[in-house]
Amino acid sequence: MSDQARALDSAKEEKYIRMTTEPVETLIRRLALPTIISMLVTSFYNLADTFFVRHLEQDSMVAAVGVVLPLMNIIQAIGFYHGHGSGNFISRAFGRKELDEAGKMAATGFFSAVLLGLLFSCFGLLFREPLARLLGAKTHSTLGHTVAYMRYILLATPFMMGSIVMNNQLRMQGNAFFSMIGLASGAVLNLFLDPLLIFQRGDAIGIGGIRMGFGAGMGVAGAALATGISQVVSFCILLVGLSHSDNVKIRLRNFTPTPYYFKGIFTGGLPSLARQGVASIATASLNHAIGFYLTDPLLVDAAQAAMTGVNRIMMFLSSALIGFGQGFQPVCGFNYGARRYDRVLKAFWYCVRVAVLVLVCIALLGFIYARPITNLVAGASPEALDIAAFTFRAQLIAFPLSAWVVLMNMMLQNIGVTGKATLLALARQGLAFIPLVLLLPGLLSHFGMAPLLGIELVQPIADLAAFLIAIPVGRVELRELERLRDAQNKP
Repeated sequence: MSDQARALDSAKEEKYIRMTTEPVETLIRRLALPTIISMLVTSFYNLADTFFVRHLEQDSMVAAVGVVLPLMNIIQAIGFYHGHGSGNFISRAFGRKELDEAGKMAATGFFSAVLLGLLFSCFGLLFREPLARLLGAKTHSTLGHTVAYMRYILLATPFMMGSIVMNNQLRMQGNAFFSMIGLASGAVLNLFLDPLLIFQRGDAIGIGGIRMGFGAGMGVAGAALATGISQVVSFCILLVGLSHSDNVKIRLRNFTPTPYYFKGIFTGGLPSLARQGVASIATASLNHAIGFYLTDPLLVDAAQAAMTGVNRIMMFLSSALIGFGQGFQPVCGFNYGARRYDRVLKAFWYCVRVAVLVLVCIALLGFIYARPITNLVAGASPEALDIAAFTFRAQLIAFPLSAWVVLMNMMLQNIGVTGKATLLALARQGLAFIPLVLLLPGLLSHFGMAPLLGIELVQPIADLAAFLIAIPVGRVELRELERLRDAQNKP
């Protein structure tokens, strides 16, 4: 064995010891910091797209960004399916010291996602206008902007899926720093490219009265091109990060498309596919419900623009929770694979306590400053701004409940309880939101209330329903972990 190979094996052994012996609170804080930053930065540049497009002063342009959101969710669903599926497998394999298995899974998850991304890109580009209508483009103006925005998103799809897989494989091996660098670099680049590509000379960009001295003037399509370029850059940086670290390397010769590895991806990735896939259907259903229950085209654009802005803000706020949970996941996976059930339980309850406290504080601040926050991204018309402020406050009321739902879902996914993890992944947007958004506005209208109120209240009601589902599911699995822990402690 070469000196380099021995050094790599030694680094992997040190990682195993660290992940299974270091105090879980310290470990989670260290692993969560880069993942929180990564998630916040990623969400921020999605928010930045909406911010800059909003200053073009057209609700239909902001609405187009929201209409494309289900497409982005589908892309992310496929990426997270392969990323979480392969990453969870790799994490547990590390815990069992089965490094050859981890290498084959890394290559299989990555190349499968990139190949699917190429197919998705080709079909999407061929059928852009029908796809835009399917996603919920309702007015002629919104349809045109949606088609323009989708073009560049679809071209970047293989890179987006590959980046998501590498990001998750990196962080599930306890190396979230490389993941953070890759995502943050793309996000910062996107932030600079957005105004350069969206605006033209003389346009106000919404920051302290600054006007552009030059620019491509591409409008909403410029926001998509900026995102596409940034995703390609992130892909390249993450690929370099994987090849120059102690992580499992992605090598084409290890690509093993067999039922065993596809089953591993399915087991670990199905909850993510379900969660993101259902989120896509939910957002499209929201767009269609707005078009069905609201008859004035201007109000339709205003409502879609408002919901786009609020969704982007809530995604940004939720990203901190998701990033914190991602710091918990490798700790959970390593220790479950090593049969340290006491550490899995301790880590879970620590994360729940911290998350609930932080989300309550965020919700209070957001409720107080709802109007200035939503005015930054939620359309340009007074109607859009009013809808956004009310909807944002309504969603913040139920926001702290998501701590239990998200962290329990992540734990179940990591320990391989696929069925229940998938149930929780479906609960919020699938089992609750989709039927509510299609029925609640009509029900309120039947009782003489505005259907718009139903559209505004559907998300917090769905959040409460998901929490009520997650409580009994979580209690059963926590008791099982306690049983396994107590059985180990018996003499």
